[in-house]
Amino acid sequence: MTTRTVGAGHGWKWIVQGVNVGRSNPRAVYGATAIVALLALIPNVLQAIAQVAFGLDASTQVMLIGATSLVSIIVYPLLIAGVLHVIDAAEHGRPAQPTDLFAVFTGGNAGRLIGFGVLMGALYIATFYALVSAFGDGVVDWYMQVLTISQEMSAQTGPSTPPDLPLPPAGIGPLMALAIFFGVYYATVYAIGLGQVALGGRPVLQAFTDGLGGALRNVLPVVVAAAIAMAGGFALMLAFAMVVTIISVVASLVHPGLAALLVLPLYLILLLILYIVMFGAMYAMWRDVCGPQDDASTGGPTPGTGSPDNSRIEL
Repeated sequence: MTTRTVGAGHGWKWIVQGVNVGRSNPRAVYGATAIVALLALIPNVLQAIAQVAFGLDASTQVMLIGATSLVSIIVYPLLIAGVLHVIDAAEHGRPAQPTDLFAVFTGGNAGRLIGFGVLMGALYIATFYALVSAFGDGVVDWYMQVLTISQEMSAQTGPSTPPDLPLPPAGIGPLMALAIFFGVYYATVYAIGLGQVALGGRPVLQAFTDGLGGALRNVLPVVVAAAIAMAGGFALMLAFAMVVTIISVVASLVHPGLAALLVLPLYLILLLILYIVMFGAMYAMWRDVCGPQDDASTGGPTPGTGSPDNSRIEL
């Protein structure tokens, strides 16, 4: 058996350890996370540029989103695995630097990481198609209408009356509930399985099986972690919205463009915090469910302390 069952309290511990991750080597962990966060913004920037430059309609924009998502399925497992290696090195006191995350691109494990990402991507797409087919009658048409209206509003330059948005179809409630359920479960499978490939050296199918089993064996801590993450994320976004509103009102008295100039750094900082906590919690989850027995039994190295080890990161 390669997976373990942990108590519900570990859900809280995963979030706390996610907050504390990298304290022993903040330059490496925070730097690697910042690189991934910036790279993750590239698809959104390209989509925005394409929309402004070519005035894409709703269907073309959806196709562009789909194309960038396919690229992300291949690239993101490598980037996330690189961050996990940096975190693992920092937590065990091994030397590490931010650019060590790119070592996985040339390592012998790259093919398995890509394979795991493709497998999970196929599972996401198949599940989405099945849910929409069963419960999403009219959801796609409604989404396209909302997307078209939002594009028309963004293209307008002067003041205008907000248009009436179409009412969502009746089946969107069950669809959203099932989407959240499968989203949380698959995110857990992804965290455990990718950790197994990146740090545990497991083949793709075995890591995938470990992820499926590990997620089912640890439903309670996963639910606790998801509830805390959702509540904390909501509170954080609410506080961020309040700060942005205050800055926008004050900055608009000086110059309309000053608000965007001041808000952008805050947005990037918020994004970095979310990525740090996410990757840290992901590492803590893998370590407790599938990691080395010594680390799991002791809760791993105390975040921020590490352990003396002069070896380099072995990928």
